[in-house]
Parts: sequence; structure tokens; C-alpha cells
Amino acid sequence: MQLVFQLHARARVSACCGALVTLLAAAGEARADSTLTLQGSVEEGAPDALYVDFEVPAGTREIQIEHDDQSEFDIIDWGLYAPSGFRGWGGGNSEPIVVTEDAASRSYLAGPIEAGTWRLVVGKAKLDDDGGSYLVTVTLRDVPTLAPQPEREPYVDPGVIATGARWYAGDFHVHSRESGDARPPIDEIVAFANDRGLDFVELSDHNTTSQLDFMVDAQSRAGSLLLLPGVEYTTYGGHANGIGATAFVDHKIGLPAVTIDSAVDAFHEQGALFAINHPTLDLGEACIGCAWDHELDASKIDAVEIATAASAVLFMDATLAYWEGLAAGGHRIAAIGGSDDHKAGVDLAAFGSPIGSPTTLVFAEELSVAGILEGIRQGKTVVKVRGPDDPMIELSKSPGGPLGVILSALVTGGEGMQARWVKDGVNGEFSPIDRDSVTLELDAEAPPAGQAGRYRLEVWDGAAPASFTSHVWIEPGEGVVETGSVAPAGGGCALSAPRAARRMAPGVLLAALAALSLVVVRRFARKR
Repeated sequence: MQLVFQLHARARVSACCGALVTLLAAAGEARADSTLTLQGSVEEGAPDALYVDFEVPAGTREIQIEHDDQSEFDIIDWGLYAPSGFRGWGGGNSEPIVVTEDAASRSYLAGPIEAGTWRLVVGKAKLDDDGGSYLVTVTLRDVPTLAPQPEREPYVDPGVIATGARWYAGDFHVHSRESGDARPPIDEIVAFANDRGLDFVELSDHNTTSQLDFMVDAQSRAGSLLLLPGVEYTTYGGHANGIGATAFVDHKIGLPAVTIDSAVDAFHEQGALFAINHPTLDLGEACIGCAWDHELDASKIDAVEIATAASAVLFMDATLAYWEGLAAGGHRIAAIGGSDDHKAGVDLAAFGSPIGSPTTLVFAEELSVAGILEGIRQGKTVVKVRGPDDPMIELSKSPGGPLGVILSALVTGGEGMQARWVKDGVNGEFSPIDRDSVTLELDAEAPPAGQAGRYRLEVWDGAAPASFTSHVWIEPGEGVVETGSVAPAGGGCALSAPRAARRMAPGVLLAALAALSLVVVRRFARKR
């Protein structure tokens, strides 16, 4: 996330009703190589954006749009539609928008320059009480100035990158230069992710699909790394993740037919998953829309980003409480993590978070887009908060024990740390981890009739969060063996594995601990 702190007040502009557009062009129909000046006001309040229309004549080969919010206080975002539909979202990009048939500036789509009415999107990121204003210059050319981009090609699913059912490590929140507030080309992301030993990276650029145009080319050089399609669905009332998305979903809440429910439905209809990003990252105007504030049926949520970059330390308690609150309604929502890297791991400053920090492990039958999505659907995930070297937890369940179900957690790489069970959102007591590889077991209580119980395991390194599993769910009556019958096994959030000899039977650990107070000083970046 790019964090913007406003240090200056601005001279306020007079409020006007609606968008006043003055076209200072020659009389008659606009011609190629002509210039249009678009100027108007922006009112505070819903909807989140407005459209400014302009006409493009036949024969135009390139459109260039220079934009200015005319303020040191107001923040306006920008996007573009052709007569046939979406052509990109640059958000807070400061450079001009340029589109041609064979190329486009970052965050925008190449394609035919159609004659007819085009629409500039003006997004209301931040305005004072008097509203704001914009000044836009549109240049229409009959000879393109932007060099062709032959590396662009339609996205094609790369298929299976690796076979075999195992844990695959990746990052679900990475930005390329196609996000207006990010720097790196995809090849730099690939190189850094491969160096960290990751298996996949999701390119989750803000509200655009332009990154897809470059993914086939980049995938050809990515080796064993899977480039996962996606988008960070960024609104002024919360950010989400369309994992696996390959089609644009409108984020301009409040415009006709654009609601958060319609957006989630659009993601699901294309086979993508919908996850909430950094839901409790509430920094007010210092990070516009970063905390989730939309009303949404929890049954539509597939995952929650429980750890995001360095903010995981400061917001971990609140984020876990949010996730557990959704799960308390019976919603089986996977835990994921993402670095929110905007710089391919370099020049991160004091509190930057490189790709793979956090790392999410997904148990999948194969390394493919479909395989990773299915692993999330099944809740087979583990989040390593600081990176790939944090402890691994393989959590499973099987029938047995006095209460009917045994939970078994194989923890590797956690010597010197401590672990605790969490049952139905209530923290148990910490137990020390005294070996590099240890199996922790728990006799799980049968849930009340009509309800399902949920368990997970956390590993902490002192006061620092390290590793977290998704929930294992236990159904009423599960594990109860009737005479002549055999209870089913498996069904956990990890691959069931043979249990080591029981070294501890702690019983049910339900003593709630006082909330851990962690003070971290960092600066956050604004995302658009």
C-alpha cells in the first residue's frame, strides 16, 4: 500500500451542483490531433465516482489524457471507458493516460480507438466539505506516439505447473507496476519470489485487468513459479481480493447497479474467490478505505487476510476477532496472508514487507490456478506471518479419545516458541515447544446438537505472531462410534498424517488470556 499523508491545507473551491463540463474545442466535430479541455466540480458524497464524457472522431489512433485535481488536499482517482467498455483504472497515477490500439500506459488496456463517446472516470478518493474540482486536457492524435507493446497478449490459464498433492507456498497480495502506486515489472516479482522459494504469487493490482496482458509472457520465464491472476478490489469503504479473477468487476460503489453484493456475485460467477483484505486496518484518511466497512453477508466471503505486511503485528488481535466473528455464524472462511508488496522486495524502507512476508501455505492436489483455489475453498491453509521460515503446522483430526475426536498438530521449525489451541474463538493456554518437530494433540469436545465446533492452532515467537492454521470443523456426533460401525477419519485443514506417540494430552484448554498489547510505530501507505 502506498501511504499518503497530507501536510498542507488547500484553497477551497466553490461547490457546484453536479459536474460542470466546459469543452473548449473548435466549433463543430472534433478532429484527430485536436485538444479538448474538460473542467468541472466534484461533490462530496455518494456515489464514489462520476463520469465526464468526451467525443472521439473516426480516424483517431491515440488518446492522451492529462489530469489535475487542482489541490494539495483533495485526492481524485482516474479511470477510462471506451464506447465498448472498460479501458483501465489508474487510480492516483500522476502520469497521463495514453491508449492506442497496440499499447497503453500502465494500468490501462490497449485496443481499438473507437469513434464515439468515451468516459473519463473521476473517483472521489478524498474531498473536503466544499468538494473539489478537476482540469483535464484530452489530446486526440491520428499518429500514435506510444511504442507498440508486442508482449501484450490475451491471458491464458497456464495449466498445471507442478503435480502432486502437497503444501504449496505463496503470496496472495502482490502489486506490479500496473497498480498506480507500485513500481516493479512482473519479471522482478518473479525473480524475488523464486529467491524466497515460493510456488505461486497472485498479481492483485488495483481495480484493473491490465496485468493480465503481460502474464503469459512473464509466465514463460517464471520457471516453476505460478503467476495467479487476481485483483485488489479497492473501494473507499474497504479493500478485497478477487482471487483468480480474469474479468473486470466495477468498484465504483453507488453508481447504477454497482453494489458490494453485485461485485461479489460477479467475482463468483467467473469462478474467482472473494477475500477481505486487511479488514481492521483503520487509519482514517492516512489509508483511505483500508478498513472494511461494507455490509456483506458472510456466506459470500471465501477467505480473510489475517496477516498483511508489517501491519500484522499491530492489528493481529482485531483481525483475528473479525475472522472469528464471521466463523461464529458457521461460515467456513479460510485464513490467508499477503505481503502487499509494491516494490518487488527492494527499497522497502523501515517497515516495508517483501513478497512472501507473510507466506500462505495451501494444500492442493497440484500447482495450478484451479488447484490453489480449491485448496482455499476447502480451508486447507496455513499463514506464516513473517515469511517462509516461520514454523509449519499440519493440523488434522481423527476419531478417538474419550471425547470422540483427536486433533493432531505436527509443528516443525518452532523450537523455543509456544503454541496454543483456539476453540470457537477462545484462546487456550500457551504450551512451550521444546523440539524442532513435535506433535501436539487435543481431545476435542463434541459440539452441541445443531452446531459445529471449530479449532485451530497458533504458534507465537514470544510476543510476535508466527504461524496460524485455518479452522478444523467438527460436526455434532462426529467421532461417535456405534456398535458395528466405523467412524470417518480425516476432514481437517491439513493432510492427515500418522500421529506420533502421544506426548501430551492437555485436555480442553479454554482459559481466556488477557489481550496482548503490542506497540509498533510504522507508517502506512494509501492504496487506491
